[in-house]
Amino acid sequence: MNRDYLTIVAAAAALLLPVPVPAAADTAPKQPPFIGSIAASRARMRTGPGRNFPASWVYVRADLPVRVLEAFKEWRRVEDPDGTQGWMLNALLSSRRTAIVRGTEPAELRDRPGGPTIVWRVQPGVVGRIMRCGNGWCRFDVKGQAGFIQTDRIWGVEATEQLP
Repeated sequence: MNRDYLTIVAAAAALLLPVPVPAAADTAPKQPPFIGSIAASRARMRTGPGRNFPASWVYVRADLPVRVLEAFKEWRRVEDPDGTQGWMLNALLSSRRTAIVRGTEPAELRDRPGGPTIVWRVQPGVVGRIMRCGNGWCRFDVKGQAGFIQTDRIWGVEATEQLP
């Protein structure tokens, strides 16, 4: 075969190879423990740090908060809001801060931390993004509906944690 032809074929084949993309969690703190979230819409939790370990759980809820407890190569040992622990690929995780409403009653979101005005109520199990946490309150956003929620009503942020 013509050497130029082989070069063109090799170059074309290289274009079809997957390009490594930095994982979403690469921007997360490197030293566990820290809180992040599930980035993928479908993520397997495994019993050990490798694809050869059986899946113990399949999550179909992107943005679910998780606590990263340990790192081993590209694997992270995580804990979900129910306390279930297992291993996930780092690429399935994100540094995006989210929280899930806890309890059995709807939680009240207020116009400001400790403010008198309730802007809306959110049911237990609802996941939202959090930001600006401090003094026991976080700004909680669910698809554009936002307000301030007490940290004792959510899982995904420590009670004394401060977020800018």
